[in-house]
Amino acid sequence: MIAIRTDRLILRRFRPDDAADLFAYLHRPRARCFLSSRLDTPADAEAEAERRASDDEHVAVCLTACGRLIGDLFCLPEPPDTFSVGWNFNAAYGGAGYAHEAAAALFGHLFCERQARRLYAYVEEDNAASHRLCATLGMRLEGLFREFVTFVDDDQGNPILENTMQYAILRRKWAERSARG
Repeated sequence: MIAIRTDRLILRRFRPDDAADLFAYLHRPRARCFLSSRLDTPADAEAEAERRASDDEHVAVCLTACGRLIGDLFCLPEPPDTFSVGWNFNAAYGGAGYAHEAAAALFGHLFCERQARRLYAYVEEDNAASHRLCATLGMRLEGLFREFVTFVDDDQGNPILENTMQYAILRRKWAERSARG
């Protein structure tokens, strides 16, 4: 992946030296959907940073001013022209608009450079921040999947099934929004 620059951010491929910053937000993921990505030790973070450095599915989001990793985006291709997208950011950097800035840059790249026709995201029903982000990106709510997926078990070991929303945006809608400014 080529680096993408915004006013405050650089979106780039992961590097092995991102391990400490990756550990900072994945040792206790905020959203349940990232529990399977939880990193228990700094050594786990080193291995994960190394793994992510070898693919284009995960995009490191770094502050331009200091180079610090503050979160990541993912874009999983579904041929011929669709991508599943998502985001995970360090809570210490929340509320500053970084997720929107990064996701908008990635969407522009996927639509213009990778010729995506459609992008979609799954969001847990109770993840208000991601619902707002989808809306501000111009994504439309396509549906609610009841008891769609499980990330944790209850005290008796039974899976807790989550309701999940699906949002999406088409390239032509993105282009219309971009043209309006």
